[in-house]
Amino acid sequence: MGEPEAGSEFANGAAAAAGPMADTQYILPNDIGVSSLDCREAFRLLSPTERLYAHHLSRAAWYGGLAVLLQTSPEAPYIYALLSRLFRAQDPDQLRQHALAEGLTEEEYQAFLVYAAGVYSNMGNYKSFGDTKFVPNLPKEKLEQVILGSEAAQQHPEEVRGLWQTCGELMFSLEPRLRHLGLGKEGITTYFSGNCTMEDAKLAQDFLDSQNLSAYNTRLFKEVDGEGKPHYEVRLASVLGSEPSLDPEMTSKLKSYEFRGSPFQVTRGDYAPILQKVVEQLEKAKVYAANSHQGQMGWPYIEEGFTRVPRGLHRGAPRFLDSRQSPSYIGFIESYRDPFGSRGEFEGFVAVVNKAMSAKFERLVASAEQLLKELPWPPAFEKDKFLTPDFTSLDVLTFAGSGIPAGINIPNYDDLRQTEGFKNVSLGNVLAVAYATQREKLTFLEEDDKDLYILWKGPSFDVQVGLHELLGHGSGKLFVQDEKGAFNFDQETVINPETGEQIQSWYRSGETWDSKFSTIASSYEECRAESVGLYLCLHPEVLEIFGFEGADAEDVIYVNWLNMVRAGLLALEFYTPEASNWRQAHMQARFVILRVLLEAGEGLVTITPTTGSDGRPDARVRLDRSKIRSVGKPALERFLRRLQVSKGLSPGWAPANLSRGRVLPCPPEKLGLQAPTNMPDSDVQLLEYEASAAGLIRSFSERFPEDGPELEEILTQLATADARFWKGPSEAPSGQA
Repeated sequence: MGEPEAGSEFANGAAAAAGPMADTQYILPNDIGVSSLDCREAFRLLSPTERLYAHHLSRAAWYGGLAVLLQTSPEAPYIYALLSRLFRAQDPDQLRQHALAEGLTEEEYQAFLVYAAGVYSNMGNYKSFGDTKFVPNLPKEKLEQVILGSEAAQQHPEEVRGLWQTCGELMFSLEPRLRHLGLGKEGITTYFSGNCTMEDAKLAQDFLDSQNLSAYNTRLFKEVDGEGKPHYEVRLASVLGSEPSLDPEMTSKLKSYEFRGSPFQVTRGDYAPILQKVVEQLEKAKVYAANSHQGQMGWPYIEEGFTRVPRGLHRGAPRFLDSRQSPSYIGFIESYRDPFGSRGEFEGFVAVVNKAMSAKFERLVASAEQLLKELPWPPAFEKDKFLTPDFTSLDVLTFAGSGIPAGINIPNYDDLRQTEGFKNVSLGNVLAVAYATQREKLTFLEEDDKDLYILWKGPSFDVQVGLHELLGHGSGKLFVQDEKGAFNFDQETVINPETGEQIQSWYRSGETWDSKFSTIASSYEECRAESVGLYLCLHPEVLEIFGFEGADAEDVIYVNWLNMVRAGLLALEFYTPEASNWRQAHMQARFVILRVLLEAGEGLVTITPTTGSDGRPDARVRLDRSKIRSVGKPALERFLRRLQVSKGLSPGWAPANLSRGRVLPCPPEKLGLQAPTNMPDSDVQLLEYEASAAGLIRSFSERFPEDGPELEEILTQLATADARFWKGPSEAPSGQA
């Protein structure tokens, strides 16, 4: 699972200053930070053949990333197509002159650039970190005037006007249901048709489990017949639609079913034109494979993922992915944004190895078996045999999707982790940007903690990411009874340490962690991983691996815990009181951990309400360094044991009902600017841009030089074909493009 950095990751949070058009939490501020991922040195060290290999993998990732638009909101593909047309006809500077002539102020035009950059950075009009909608911070009438008078509108008047008429209202709408991603009345999602409820999602999950189908690469569409009876379509992502398949298993799944009195139809071909372009680039990358790992890497994507097998491409690919030789990964990966918690968002990354940091992680891997014994649960709750993972630090060349994490643990399938192992990567140049913290923008900290925090935040987060990914997500055993009735644990001797009794529940064949825990699965797992990191960072051997001893080691521990406590307060911005739920799994996890530490007592954590310089409610946090080991460690030990026992069994725990409390000011987040590659001749070039909203827009305008208009047409056609599924009380796009 991806690990975002707390409070300053490449995902977009609340606005810092009030704007004229909307509540500040639904706009991006004009002074939002734009940070470049620096991969120049890593790219320079690649050979010409390696550059060609990386270029085609990057192209595959960028093409696939467009599917996220179709996974976010009904209007997102149209907004993207409209912006692409505008900025292909006029770059940001040229469009500025037109906008000012139409009567916009410099501030209003900058607000539009920031909005456009936000759409590109998030691959949609909802924040990747928080799942909140963001809207342009200028009058709709003024933006309409600019768009309809633009060079793009002069060249293609019907197309541009049609796009604007389709998405303009929804671009600005803050109707309650449209403010957040969610299911049914709780929000908007395009993983499900607009008439689906949580009950529909649960029924569909039971159906998928009964057929041994994964939800990761699916969407669910419901239509109601004249008699009021629902009919469900489970649509699989793949290049093939109704064409014959060489795989009899695949063919046997594509049919009609009757499940608990409801008709289900399994089809395939979702995102097909986009995935076709992904496959074409993977085929080209295979030509430049430098070794057998790289050569084998592409075929699971092509044959199993995008073409034939319904279980999803990312089940096959990890078997061949060696991040020291083939640092790339692509597919429907993270389930954070599915309101039900089972469907994966498309992600694709390509990276280059950072050898110095990788050496430290290799030492951590070598110590993993011993460190696992330090965790507060019995040996029976760990895997029978530790499967040594791969753990590498990479500099990101490309990360296509809605946001950029700081670390990754793959695969997300627990059954594969249990039997085949897992792989971890830390994304070094992402962390380097995340470390950059301005003292004046640090919230909630006492003055005497701020300098220490700035000094040790980076090193402490290196430690936390390593422990979180390797021993957090990588530890533990699921108790399973397979299809033949055999158990992977001894029913007679394994004892639940929470009750002192024998194990009473376990996973049956076809049941998975995501399908059983659904909406809390991601938050629950992140609680466990974050807690493992906090717990094991107290271990001297861990700190020595990363080069910290004595007073420096104590400072790293303190800042790691302090950062988690601060992140718990930042998490208040991501709670939706209307729906009584959280918009980001990591932030719910961090707030839950803060609650655990607050309830540990003895003054370990003190939060003092105060008033900020802007007159808004604020708070200051104090963490007692001397009590971390004596109070904090036992509290985390009890919490971790409870988490692990519940995860190993069937669902029995959920995060407590949490109230938002007071709304605290939160700093604006950063937009991530990545350098795409281009190949005008046979030489691959890295295209770099200024770190600004305009630079980020240019990076996307030049990302698809040969087929930009074709991609816009593909996206709008796919969106239009399904537009009827989101018409209703909250008007969906009309389909006009």
